[in-house]
Amino acid sequence: MELVIAVFAGIVGAQQAVPVKRLLTCAASILLAGCGSGTAASVSSPATSPAPAATAAPGPSDGDARTAGLRFEELEREFDARLGLFAVDTGSGKTVTHRADERFGFASTYKALAAGALLAETTDAELDEVVTWTAGELVAHSPVTEQHTGSGLPLREVAGASVTVSDNTAANVVLERLGGPAGFEADLRALGDGTTEVQNVEPEVNDIAPGDPEDTSTPRAMATSLRAYAVGDALEPGDREQFVQWLRANTTGGEQIRAGVPQGWQVGDKTGHAGVYGNQNDIGVIWPGEGRAPWVVAVLTDRADVDAESDNALLARATEVVVAELR
Repeated sequence: MELVIAVFAGIVGAQQAVPVKRLLTCAASILLAGCGSGTAASVSSPATSPAPAATAAPGPSDGDARTAGLRFEELEREFDARLGLFAVDTGSGKTVTHRADERFGFASTYKALAAGALLAETTDAELDEVVTWTAGELVAHSPVTEQHTGSGLPLREVAGASVTVSDNTAANVVLERLGGPAGFEADLRALGDGTTEVQNVEPEVNDIAPGDPEDTSTPRAMATSLRAYAVGDALEPGDREQFVQWLRANTTGGEQIRAGVPQGWQVGDKTGHAGVYGNQNDIGVIWPGEGRAPWVVAVLTDRADVDAESDNALLARATEVVVAELR
C-alpha cells in the first residue's frame, strides 16, 4: 500500500489537473479493479446490475433492429417497392417492424378479420342457417358462391369460402351480415382498432389511391386485430378454433408468408391483391413449433406506378427476415 500511495503522490505532483479525491479513490481500489476512465467491460443481469449510464452502448436488440431495418430497406430497393411489416412473438412480446404505421390498401386481407367479427357476433345456430344470393349479386372471383346461386349455403361455409379461396361474393355476404362496411368498421373499433378504414364492398374495395385512407390500414393495426381473433380472447374457444382452421386452410398464400418459414412450421394466413400499384399483402399466424407461442405477422406492399406488377417473393423474403430475428 505504501508503494501505491507513493505512486499516486508522484502522479499528483506531475498532473495537478487530476482531482486528488479521484486519485485517493483509485488508490483504495487499485489492487481490485484499477483506475480508468472507460466503461466496465462486464455484463450483469438486470436484477443485480446498477442502472446503465445514459451513454451506454446499444444492446443486442438494438443492433438486431438496425440489421433487420437495413435488410428491409435492401428488399425495397431490390423490388422497387414499399414494404410495411409488423410481426410479434406472442410469447416473448418481441416485435419486428418496418413502416408499421404507414397506410396500405388492405385488399382481401380484410376478409379474415370480417370472418372473425362474424364469429364473434353469431351463434352456432345462426352460422348453420342457409343464406342465399342472386345472380345479380355475384361479382368476379366467386369460385364457390357462383356454384350455389339461388340455393345458397350455410353462413359458416360462406365465411369459410371468403377466407380459404378469397371468394368475393362470399365476402360481400359476410359484410352484409355485419351491417356493411360501416358495421364491420364498428366491430374493428370495438376490438381496439382505430386505424382501419372500411368504405366499400367487393370489388370496389380494391380501388385504392395513394394518399386516400379509404379501404386502407397499417401493418400494426392488421396484425393486432388478427392476433385478437386468432390468439387472444376476442372469440370463444370454439369460434377461435374455427377461425384458425380457416386460416390454415387458405389456398392462396403458398408463395408469400408460408414460403418464408422453415419446412414443418404451420401457417394460417389471408392474402390480398388489389391489382393496382403493385399491391400484394399477407397477414398470418406462424406456429414455430417446439412448444413456442405463435407469431402474428402482417406484410403489406405496394409500388408507385398504378400499373406496376406485384411480386410474391418480396413477402416471402420479408418473412425470412422475421424468422431470422424472432427465431
